[in-house]
Amino acid sequence: MTTPTPNTIGTTVSQWGEGPIWWEGCLYYVDIEGHKLIRLDPESGDEATWDVGERIGTVVPTGDPDVVLYAGDSGYVRYHLKTGDRTPLADPEAALRGKNRFNDGKCDPAGRFWAGTISLVKDKGSANLYCLDTDGSFSLKVPGLTNSNGICWTEDAKTMYHIDTPTREVRAYEYDLASGNIGDPRVAVDTATHGYASSPDGMTIDAEGMLWVAFCHGGCVVRFDPQKNKELRRIDLPCIETTACTFGGRNLDRLFVTTGIKRGLDEPQAGQIFVIDGLGIQGRPASAYKG
Repeated sequence: MTTPTPNTIGTTVSQWGEGPIWWEGCLYYVDIEGHKLIRLDPESGDEATWDVGERIGTVVPTGDPDVVLYAGDSGYVRYHLKTGDRTPLADPEAALRGKNRFNDGKCDPAGRFWAGTISLVKDKGSANLYCLDTDGSFSLKVPGLTNSNGICWTEDAKTMYHIDTPTREVRAYEYDLASGNIGDPRVAVDTATHGYASSPDGMTIDAEGMLWVAFCHGGCVVRFDPQKNKELRRIDLPCIETTACTFGGRNLDRLFVTTGIKRGLDEPQAGQIFVIDGLGIQGRPASAYKG
């Protein structure tokens, strides 16, 4: 099997790129430490950047092309791309400001916005996974985490996958799409058993139900079969901080990978977006927030 070559795309260099999502012909992603939301059109090369004034962990689209939701230092926020207006929606960890912040998240197929927090001081068990429902109600879903990261759902929406990075596991939860309720977790992928000492970070799912996991501090993206805890394919990138990935492009067959900059390393391409073509695999469409 020929290994495709990752290539950089766009001109933006992020301090810590994260949260990529493909929506209506463009790649949206965030620069957490740069406080920025970025939109890239790979076809035209057009890029737009918004400084949201705080660390921003993830972004999701809405039914309005001028409005997105993000989760960041101040919790869940509705953000207007044209006016810059910010509408706070929920901030369940306001008392932990400076110790915790929101990190990765995505919308489920029903349009609920799931996002989790990270302990910035590595306080084990102090982070959580939350859900903002389409009616605006807010609930705690998984407590006792440390670094809530990648999240995605199977095509039939009967299983939710989630990563709490320090465990080095991808956990699977039975999922009820009508209510948003989850069952007890089981380990779908134990990355440590595959010899990975680095940290599983952002994640996406392809049309065949396989998981693609970006390894922070590991410089790679790996495809796993979650039914068999089996590694299927690994693609190395030329910078160590590979943070998250998503499928996009006209046919959802291009894998976009965000990266960050590790101080002290001479990595000229670190912080850029990479695209991997020629995988012969398609991803699944993203979901927007429907509230």
